[in-house]
Amino acid sequence: MKKFSEELVERVLAQSKNQELLNAASDFMCSSTLPKYSYNFSWQGRPIIQYPQDIVAVQELVWSIKPDLIIETGIAHGGSLIFSASMLALLDMNEAIESGSTLNPAASNRKVLGIDIDIRSHNRSAIEAHPMFSRIQMIEGSSIDPETIESVHEIAKNYSRILVCLDSNHTHDHVLAELNAYAPLVSPESYCIVLDTIVEDLPGEMFADRPWGPGNSPKTATWKYLESHPEFEIDKQIQDKLLITVAPDGFLKRRSG
Repeated sequence: MKKFSEELVERVLAQSKNQELLNAASDFMCSSTLPKYSYNFSWQGRPIIQYPQDIVAVQELVWSIKPDLIIETGIAHGGSLIFSASMLALLDMNEAIESGSTLNPAASNRKVLGIDIDIRSHNRSAIEAHPMFSRIQMIEGSSIDPETIESVHEIAKNYSRILVCLDSNHTHDHVLAELNAYAPLVSPESYCIVLDTIVEDLPGEMFADRPWGPGNSPKTATWKYLESHPEFEIDKQIQDKLLITVAPDGFLKRRSG
């Protein structure tokens, strides 16, 4: 296993220097955005609206970090909440098997907290009817509203290992406000994942009907936040491994200590 891990690091490093491969990945991201490629996938019956590569990357992080709380801004159809809840359920199952105890989902402290300014009734009903819902809590309201932020911080007091994923309004100011509000909740060695930083790298005309675009994106907000928050660093190895991702420079790891 050690040899395999060493080879993986070598492969990823080689990929990061393979310009032909990097260009192909960039072309795919550009070509697949307008056709809404990410809308083609679901998780346990709910649309997840993510690239499969990013889904796998988050799975790896959850398995490694073993969080007891995942905070997500942006709910949409709820697929991401269901995905996170199912990952936490697998953590519980694995720990029960290792300890030889009986799995009791109702006794689990692990939760997913989703925040959205508008949880549409049909989506709420579908999420609440899902088998994973016992692990999910939702807050309807702007993620940067002081009352919402206070509620999230109050809930987070009950948890010790926290991972955050930001995926709502993609303007610079909104994402920067989310980072200021929720990145401090991230545990050491855990991550704040800022999605759709790819907006900065795509042609501006792709976002003619949106309030965000190059120069006003999650990536510019991330760069600005990092200027004054050295406790976080961009984990370049993740994007170098994925190549196809909506979150270049968006996997922010909190340093230990």
